[in-house]
Amino acid sequence: MPPQKKVGPKYPQNIMQILILQRPVQREVIAAALEGDDVFLQAATSFGKITIVVSPLLALMNNQVAAMRAASIKVATINSGTNSSTRKEILEDLQCGHPHIRLLYVTPEYCQMDHFRRILRVIHSQRELARIAIDEAHCISEWGHDFRPAFTSLSFFKREFPDVPMICCTATATERVRNDILNVLELDPRKLRLFTMTTSRPNLHFEVRFKSDEEDHYDDFLSWIRATHSRRAARSNRAAQLASLNQRTTNVPGIIYTLYRRDCESLAARLRSDGIGAKPYHAGLPPPEKDDHLAGWVANKEGYDVIVATTAFGMGIDKENVRFVIHWQIPKSFEGFYQEAGRAGRDGKAAVCILYYGREDRDRAFQLMAKDVARQQTSKVTAAAVQKAETRVKSLQALVGYCEATNRCRHQIICDYFGEDARPECDYACDWHKDPVQLVRRMEEGLASEEFCSTQRERGAYAYDEYD
Repeated sequence: MPPQKKVGPKYPQNIMQILILQRPVQREVIAAALEGDDVFLQAATSFGKITIVVSPLLALMNNQVAAMRAASIKVATINSGTNSSTRKEILEDLQCGHPHIRLLYVTPEYCQMDHFRRILRVIHSQRELARIAIDEAHCISEWGHDFRPAFTSLSFFKREFPDVPMICCTATATERVRNDILNVLELDPRKLRLFTMTTSRPNLHFEVRFKSDEEDHYDDFLSWIRATHSRRAARSNRAAQLASLNQRTTNVPGIIYTLYRRDCESLAARLRSDGIGAKPYHAGLPPPEKDDHLAGWVANKEGYDVIVATTAFGMGIDKENVRFVIHWQIPKSFEGFYQEAGRAGRDGKAAVCILYYGREDRDRAFQLMAKDVARQQTSKVTAAAVQKAETRVKSLQALVGYCEATNRCRHQIICDYFGEDARPECDYACDWHKDPVQLVRRMEEGLASEEFCSTQRERGAYAYDEYD
C-alpha cells in the first residue's frame, strides 16, 4: 500500500482553520492535496468530496457551478450546453497567462479533444495548471458499474503533466475497481495517498418492500408519504422550524428512481393527481422543462417536492435535505443502488431508502442483461469481455441477495459487499433490526413463488423493453 504521509503544520493559519472545520478525513485529504500528493478518496456519498475539473454529468456540473458562484468563486464550465461565444471567452481567459477562472468543470469527453489538450499544454507551460480532480472515478474502470470509455483517456494527464497532482473520488469501488482506477490513471504509488472510508451511513434507514406483478405497489407508497406528511404537520413547533429553513410541512423532498421513462412520466402524473407535488426528470424531456423541474426541486418550491427520475438522474446533486429515496424496481447493479440511495440524508439527519423488489422484475433485469451482453459480444469473445459480463451478473446477484435476505442487517450486507471488515452501527436503521419476524412474513406474502416465476420465464412472459 502507498505510504501514509504525516500531515505537517506548514500551512498558513487561515488554511489550517479551514481544515479544522472539515468532516473526518476531509482535513487529511485537503492537506495531502495541498502538499502536492496524488489522492484517491473512496467515501460515502454524503461526504462532500471536492470536484475541481472532470465530472461526468451535466446536472452535477451545473449544480456545483451554481453553488461555487454563489460563494463568489471564479468558476466556469465547458460542456454540451455551453454556447460558442461563452466557450471562446473561457478558453481565451485560460490562455492569457493570468486567468481569472480558478475552477473549471469539463466532461471526460471534452478532455479527449486535441484542441483542449493543446490549451492545457499552454496553461501548464504558464505554470497555471495547479491540480486535476476526477469525480465519479469508478467510471474509469471497465469493472465499474458506470464505465464510460472516455474516462480511460484521462491517463493523458499524468503522461503529459507528471508534476501536476491529481485527486480522484468515488463512493462505490470494490478493491478490483479501485486498483483498476489507479492503474488506468498511471498514478505514481510513491506519491499516492489512499483514503477509504466506511460505506456505512447510520442515518439512513434501509428497507425492502416486496411486490409482485399481480398487485400495484403505488397505494403502498402513497400511504407512506401521506403518513409522513401527517406526522410532520402534527408537531406543533415543526412548521416554524421548517419555515426558517425555507421548507414547508407538506414538503418532504425525495427521489423516486424508475428504470423506464414511461414509468417516470406516469408515476409523476399519478402522484400529482393525488395531491403530491411530483415532477418527472429524464433525458427525453425538453431542456427548459428538465431544468425547471430540477431547479424547483432543489429550491424546495411548492409542487416540486418529489423528483421521479430515471436512473441516469444526477449523481452528485447537492441537495442536503432529501428525506427519502425510493427504487420503484430493482436497480441494475449493487453499486448503482448504493450510490442512488446515498442521495438521501446528506445533512446527516434521518432519511429512508426503500427498494420495491419483485421476482418478476429480477427476472426481467437478468434477461435484459443477458441480451445486452450478447449484443456487445463479437465473433471473437475475449476473456476480458467474459469476466466483465460475469462481474455484472455477480453485482445484480448480490443485490438480489440483499433484497431477499431476512437474517442480516442491511448495513452489514452493504459493508460486506464493498469488502469492509467493520460491523456498522445500526440503531434499528433497517427493516431486519426493526422487526425480523415481520420481515420474513412480508417477504413470504409479498413475493411471487419461484415455481410461478420459473413457469413464466419458460413462457417468455418477462420480455421487456430496453432500459431508458
